[in-house]
Amino acid sequence: MPNVLFPLRSLIDPDGVFKEVADSEPGALRVFFGSAIWLVALPPAFLFFGTGWYGWRLGTVEPLLLPTGARLSVSGAYFAALMLGFVTAALVSRWTAVTYDARRDLGAHLALMCIIAAPPSLSSAVQLYPDAFIGVLVLVPSLMWSMHLLYRGLPVALRTTTEQGVLMASVVVGYLLVAAVTLLGLTVFLWVLGVG
Repeated sequence: MPNVLFPLRSLIDPDGVFKEVADSEPGALRVFFGSAIWLVALPPAFLFFGTGWYGWRLGTVEPLLLPTGARLSVSGAYFAALMLGFVTAALVSRWTAVTYDARRDLGAHLALMCIIAAPPSLSSAVQLYPDAFIGVLVLVPSLMWSMHLLYRGLPVALRTTTEQGVLMASVVVGYLLVAAVTLLGLTVFLWVLGVG
């Protein structure tokens, strides 16, 4: 059974962690409350403190310091969006498991999402100094590593063939890309309406 820190161990020994998930029956509630919620809470927490200490920074423009209430609202919305993305990605992965002859237990899919969420969650520490350029330099490679972990580990953790695992991982990546673009569009729409 994976322990609470198994997503962090995936940065050092990904093959061992994927095999551990494959050989166990992780409980969905244990994975969710033991790992997922903490991984999802890291980026909003880093953002809350970073924007309080240094403010929003976009290039050479003067930093924008937000009051505590506004920072709490932004961080809460950020947490909600990340949690929605995390849970729905696990549900999409579980839904496609029927087609690709993979395990169907929700705990294994949540565990897999925890493993692939670990690099971007930890690299979000860069938001303690929220500068757009530095954020891109750090977060893009972490997202690339996350995708590598998904394609490498999905067939092992969910006990399917490599070919079917690659197809299933591509479905999850496609869903996440559509969700990200939808979130960007929704953000722009709300911004135009004056929210924010």
